[in-house]
Amino acid sequence: MSGLTIFFVIYAYVAILFFIAGFLYRIWKYASTPAPLKIPQTPAPVAAPGVARRMVAEVTLFKSLFNGNKIIWLFGYVFHLGLLVALLKHYRFAFDYSPSWLVYLTTFELYAGLIMLGGLMMLFLLRLVVDRTNFITVMTDYILLVLLIGIAGTGLLLKHFYRTDVTSVKEFVLGLVSFNPQEMPADAFFIIHITLVFLLLIYFPFSKLMHSGGIFFSPTRNQVDNARDKRLVTPWAAAPESIQIASNMTQEEG
Repeated sequence: MSGLTIFFVIYAYVAILFFIAGFLYRIWKYASTPAPLKIPQTPAPVAAPGVARRMVAEVTLFKSLFNGNKIIWLFGYVFHLGLLVALLKHYRFAFDYSPSWLVYLTTFELYAGLIMLGGLMMLFLLRLVVDRTNFITVMTDYILLVLLIGIAGTGLLLKHFYRTDVTSVKEFVLGLVSFNPQEMPADAFFIIHITLVFLLLIYFPFSKLMHSGGIFFSPTRNQVDNARDKRLVTPWAAAPESIQIASNMTQEEG
C-alpha cells in the first residue's frame, strides 16, 4: 500500500470521526439547552400537527427564507437541489448495487452540478454586492462558500473534462466503507476533490452548516403558540422554595 493511500485512509477516518462526533455533540447541545420562554415566530401553529407541518415546510421549501428574501431563497434553494442530486449520485460509489431509479438520475448530473455551482457562486456574489448581506457576513462565511465551490467545481471537472478511473474510485471508497482499504487513485483532480470533501466533513460541525440539524431545535419554529392556554414551566421555576431562599439571602446580605 502506497504512502498516498495510507495518508488518505487515515485522513478519511479522522474526517468521518470528526463529523459524526461533532455533529452528535452539537445536536446534544441543542437538545439540552432549555427554552425558558414561549417565542414561536408568529403567525404560529396552536397545535402539534401544525408545528409538524411548519417544520416540513421549513425543511423542504425554506418557507421563512422565502418570506424574508426571495432572491437569496432562489439561489439557496437551487444550490440545495443540486446538492441533493449530487449526494444521491455519489451513492453508487459507497454501495455495490445501485437501484435503477438512481442510475436514471445520474443522466441529469451535469445539470445538477452546474445548478449547484451556479447557486453557490451567486450566493457568494450576493454577500459581496448586497449591503445588508455584506454587513452580516464574516470571513468564515466566505471560507465555507469557497470550500463548497471548490468541491462542486472539481467534481464537474472530474466528471466532464479530466476524467478519472471511476472503477478505481469506487474500489477505494468501498474499501473505506468495508474497512478494507484499497489503493488510492493517483489522479490530481480527484486528490484535490476528496481532500476538500474530507476537509468539509471536519469543518461541518463547527460551521453554519449545522443549521441542517439545528433547525429542528429552533424554539421560534418548533414551539406551539399556546402561551395563553398553558403555562411554560422551566426547571428552575418548578421549585419556588429555592427562589424564596435566594430572596431571603439577598435581603439578609443587604
